[in-house]
Amino acid sequence: MNKLGKHTWEYTTPVYIQASGTAVGPDEKKGPLGGWFDSSFQTLYCGETSFIKAERKLMKTAFQTCLDKSGVRENQIDYLLAGDLDHQLTASSFTSRDLSIPLFGMYCACATVAQTLLTAAMLIDTRLANYVVACASSHYGIAERQFRYPTEAAVQKRQTAQYTVTGAGAVLLGKKKSNVQITCATVGETIDVGLKDPSNLGAVMAPAAGHTLLTHLRETNREISDYDLILTGDLGRVGSGIFRKWTREHGVLLDERHEDGGSRIFRSTNVFLAGGSGAGCAAVVTYSNVLERLKQGTLKRVLLIATGALFSRETVKLGETIPAVAHAVALEGVES
Repeated sequence: MNKLGKHTWEYTTPVYIQASGTAVGPDEKKGPLGGWFDSSFQTLYCGETSFIKAERKLMKTAFQTCLDKSGVRENQIDYLLAGDLDHQLTASSFTSRDLSIPLFGMYCACATVAQTLLTAAMLIDTRLANYVVACASSHYGIAERQFRYPTEAAVQKRQTAQYTVTGAGAVLLGKKKSNVQITCATVGETIDVGLKDPSNLGAVMAPAAGHTLLTHLRETNREISDYDLILTGDLGRVGSGIFRKWTREHGVLLDERHEDGGSRIFRSTNVFLAGGSGAGCAAVVTYSNVLERLKQGTLKRVLLIATGALFSRETVKLGETIPAVAHAVALEGVES
């Protein structure tokens, strides 16, 4: 590895994406990206008796799909890096319980997908592992209760609120050359702009995404034109607008290069308000549609910026402001 700055490093040993797997709930399957997902379930229960068990099934399905597509056996995996939004990473730890793989349980709210990905790539680059799986998931029935209100309470939501994605994504990293390579990563700082509203997390997270983008460009000595796509994880429609405005005010014009997973995953209806959110949001969008576009060559270089709002019910009750963080990972298509 080669450190490019305080926040950024590049992977000097090539790290490739070997395969990926995604599993989603019914609303995600009905959305604009529904045809890209590997597996889907007809109800939020995913054939289980509780939402907690349902999220485990989502993650296990994504993991197994990833391995099946790669041809790599479970006993060849050196480490599993997994994270979710359930209390104490319940989905991740209970999924790993049935696997004989060392586990790194990782949490960074909705930025977990980037944190697991950049750390997994580090393990490959430093030759501590030959194969590493990175997973992230979320579930509407769990996250809404934990971070906002129980869905049974039928609380009227504001138009700035987002709808937690029910889904899980898994990706296998290794040294074998493939169509997609991870080249560098930028670890973001915690940014607090003084907002307190958990119903407007797009506004909370957008400045963190902007800060990480500018840091990445500065420390890699790249321009925005070096990327075909700047993909934010789940800013939603409100946050995406703020992100565009924030970067423009800081001298960076995104133009048509910016897409947001939260803005794309659901159809634009009042049910889904400002769009999707959750650790599973960026995971299922990145590990399906975006990876395929890189493999097909319609995208050459993508910067994934996954954002996370760092709060809990208790901090909201105490009237604390909500900080946020964003991590970035650069993905590049590789010619055969």
